[in-house]
Amino acid sequence: MISKSIFITTGCLLLASTLFAYNRQDTLRGSNGRHRSWWDVQHYALSVEFDTARKSISGSNTILARIIAPPTDSLQLDLQELMFMDSIVMDGQQLDFSKEGNVWWIKYPFHKKEIGTDLSFKAYYHGKPKIAKNPPWDGGFIWTKDEKENLWIAVACQGTGASLWWPCKDYQGDEPDKGTALKLKNMESVQIVSNGTYLNEQQRNNEELPIIETIIYQDGTMLTNSDVQFNYENDKISNWSVRNPINTYNVTFYIGNYSSWTDTLIGEKGTLNLSFYPLKYNEEKARKQFAVTKQMLHCFEYWMGPYPFYEDGYKLVEAPYLGMEHQSAIAYGNHYKMGYNGMDRSGTGVGMLFDFIIIHESGHEWFGNNITAQDIADNWIHEGFTTYTETLFAEWIAGKEKAFEYCRGEWKNIRNDRPIIGDYDVNDEGSSDKYDKGAAVIHMIRMMMNNDEQFRQLLRGLNSEFYHGIVTTRQVEDYIGNFSKLPLSRFFDQYLRTTDIPVLEYYIKNKKLFYRFANVVNGFEMTVPLENVKRKATLHITTDWQNIKWKNTTPEFSKNFLIKLVEEHN
Repeated sequence: MISKSIFITTGCLLLASTLFAYNRQDTLRGSNGRHRSWWDVQHYALSVEFDTARKSISGSNTILARIIAPPTDSLQLDLQELMFMDSIVMDGQQLDFSKEGNVWWIKYPFHKKEIGTDLSFKAYYHGKPKIAKNPPWDGGFIWTKDEKENLWIAVACQGTGASLWWPCKDYQGDEPDKGTALKLKNMESVQIVSNGTYLNEQQRNNEELPIIETIIYQDGTMLTNSDVQFNYENDKISNWSVRNPINTYNVTFYIGNYSSWTDTLIGEKGTLNLSFYPLKYNEEKARKQFAVTKQMLHCFEYWMGPYPFYEDGYKLVEAPYLGMEHQSAIAYGNHYKMGYNGMDRSGTGVGMLFDFIIIHESGHEWFGNNITAQDIADNWIHEGFTTYTETLFAEWIAGKEKAFEYCRGEWKNIRNDRPIIGDYDVNDEGSSDKYDKGAAVIHMIRMMMNNDEQFRQLLRGLNSEFYHGIVTTRQVEDYIGNFSKLPLSRFFDQYLRTTDIPVLEYYIKNKKLFYRFANVVNGFEMTVPLENVKRKATLHITTDWQNIKWKNTTPEFSKNFLIKLVEEHN
């Protein structure tokens, strides 16, 4: 997702409190509670019909899950207010259920089922999904029209949650291991675009080409294209297949009067299918703006490894909001401008050399979509690394000096209102500093490694080790520390778990340069280069005073570290 911070003026900035009152709904949503933890989602088969006149939807979701721990007799399914559950069917019978806020409790003697077996159930539902007030930040449905008065509908729900429009386990730590099938119905004569691969009529009707690899449900039925009985002759039906695991907030759709074209990229894993969907009257502009896609993907594959979703392809789709990292179907709403909606977040001019939304949201395919944080409190893993992909692309097109200038320029947006890492198990994303301060963390690690090839292998190694994986911050910290051989434990504590910026105190006395860190956690240490022309050195700085021989010139500490310099007068 993209940061909103640059649009908030200082005079009206309301900093978040560091004290939060969480309630039971926060815990149910944000934790892998006892009625969630025993079942692991294998596949979703989502069917949705859109009623544009009433701004409502109805449909069903067939859920295939594997029992991985002793079951309770209550299963937590998430579906938010203004949406209603009609029935739950499993093993040929309707199940009892009750509602508690945004949670629906499914009652059944699940304890009779053995660990390691699969269960499938189908949830029928309807309602009026929340309308987005300020997408993508304040999420929900967008029911609008384009400049030609054509229907234009979409959804953006990161943070707000996928359960605002479909029943699911709305928990970032559980993705459907075998993917998701989507069947979308709309009466209007406009196109529907979604994640993954579009299935044409031949594929829909051919049992040899099902939506996914063959999945047999517990009751003996098989997932087929007749899962929901839509009339293909009279209604607008669009079928899509996602073969890879996918975050629930990434499951999406776009309904509009689209033009489209396809291309291919020969990448590290072979041929990657590319698809582009601008509104029809924007096709000429889109062909120019989207031409950067191949260059960008080659850059990202070089730095971070193969595109993680070759089976599902890569799409750019024009959306009625700024942008989102919807897996294999990136939302684009930057109005065909360079920079961030025509602005440079870094204030350096470098940000105007590329289209921010194309680069940033596509970078999430590696960090956020491929590597996914288990708890949204750790979403700096998504946003910090992805914000740094902007620097990597700037380096690709403009060189290292300009790229580093861009990276440092973004640091002016850091607020230090609260720690980057949020509170666990209560659906708390932490500070918006997870973007720019998170990127600063990555940049400083690169500087301390002082070996770009090794740093590149670190990024590639992360995407290989945690391929299609769910991770915690500790796992990422441990991997980086073990790979780089750097003492980073207290470094991570400082930058991720406090709001304090290290203060590098120094002074010159008796032809010696004295230096130490203050305003840091116990045991903090970091290696910072000196860049004076006649005296270059790399200082391993701790909280204790140290010194080196020095002539009476002002020391030039590297600008590539998020620290404060204070000259002492001793």
